[in-house]
Order: sequence, then C-alpha cells, then structure tokens
Amino acid sequence: MTDEASLPLCVGIIPDGNRRWALRHDTAALEGHRAGADTLARIVLHARDRGIAHIVAYAFSSENWQRSETEVSFLMSLIVEGARGELSRLRKEGVRIRFIGERERLAIAVRDAIESVEKESAGNTACTLWIAFSYGGRAEIAAAARLLAEAGEPITEDSLPARFWSAGMPDPDLIVRTSGEQRLSNFLLWQAAYSELFFTDTLWPDFTPDEFDRILDTYAVRERRHGK
Repeated sequence: MTDEASLPLCVGIIPDGNRRWALRHDTAALEGHRAGADTLARIVLHARDRGIAHIVAYAFSSENWQRSETEVSFLMSLIVEGARGELSRLRKEGVRIRFIGERERLAIAVRDAIESVEKESAGNTACTLWIAFSYGGRAEIAAAARLLAEAGEPITEDSLPARFWSAGMPDPDLIVRTSGEQRLSNFLLWQAAYSELFFTDTLWPDFTPDEFDRILDTYAVRERRHGK
C-alpha cells in the first residue's frame, strides 16, 4: 500500500455514471444519484483514513442546470437531504465540509442547508470535503476577474485564485473520473494545470475503496516534474 509520503494532498473526483448505473440496475435514474451520494461518503471516509487531507467532488456543474426540471429539483433536494444524512455523518466523523460554486443561483432552502453544514463542520480537521455545486471552472475564473476589475486591482496568477470560490483549497494533485469519459468537463480548469489524471470505466456507484487504493498506488510511482 502507498506510504504516507507518496499520498496526494488533494484529490479531485468527477463522479460520473450515476444514471447509467441506474439503467443497468433497472431502477429509476434519480436513484443512481442517491447511490452515488452513498459512494461519495464511503470514499471520503476511506480517504480520511488513508491520510488524504482534501477531497474535491464535482456534484453539480454550471451546465447541469440545463437538465430536466425534475432531475435538477431532485439533485437540489438530495443536497438538502444529504445535509441531514450523509454530510451530517461525515461531519460527526471529523470531516470539514465546504461548498464552492455560484450560490446565487440556488434556492434559499438549498443555501441554508449548505451554509448550515459548513458552519457545523467548520472546526473539523480530519479531512476537508470540497463539494463543487453549481460550479464551472470558466465561470469561477470570470467571476474572480470581475471582482478584481471592479476593485481596480491587477489581475495576476496570485491575485486571481485568491478571489476564486475555491480560495484556500489546494490544487488537486490528482483527478479521478469514473465511467469511461476522459475529459475535465469544466472542472477546476485553473487548479488542474499540473494534476495527474486518472480515468476508469467503473460507474461511480460501483467505485470502491480498493479501486481508489490502486489509483493511489499508480499515482505514487508517477514522476511529477511540473515543467522542470
């Protein structure tokens, strides 16, 4: 098993394949998202136990607003439900929870739920789960640039990320995407500049701690030169 010195500080996850998983299991497509939420909680606790300090999960993208009203409504309710369920359990397990994204688009009930779990978990130090919700990498960069321009401040490689929704989050050392797709889909575009990328055919609800460990083992032997 990978030793602690070779572990990434921050892991990004694009948990793809929930709807296809539901189709394969002859269940409602929306139930795939619920199964995916269970998997995320399991992987976060495993990452905590392995000593990984930060996990960033792509839960709802800026583009996902274009999905059907039924699915969007379900995903919003799933976050509210999760604040009382899986996220509350993670909080009790020492995980700090942070949300990054365009909160202005969220209904008040959703904003209240995520702000509540952020506040309640603020003192936790075992691991931080960053949930990218109503998030898009391009939108994040544009929003930060607007803030700097409005303040009359110079736009630099230091000042721009300081205004990101994800300010304070380490850049991901590796990004894992499930379900066979091989693209970032507007996820952490700035932060992923030197991330190691891993793609697996496994649908997200079927992703296991053992598969995560195998990815960590592969990551440990990759040479990361950062352009040097």
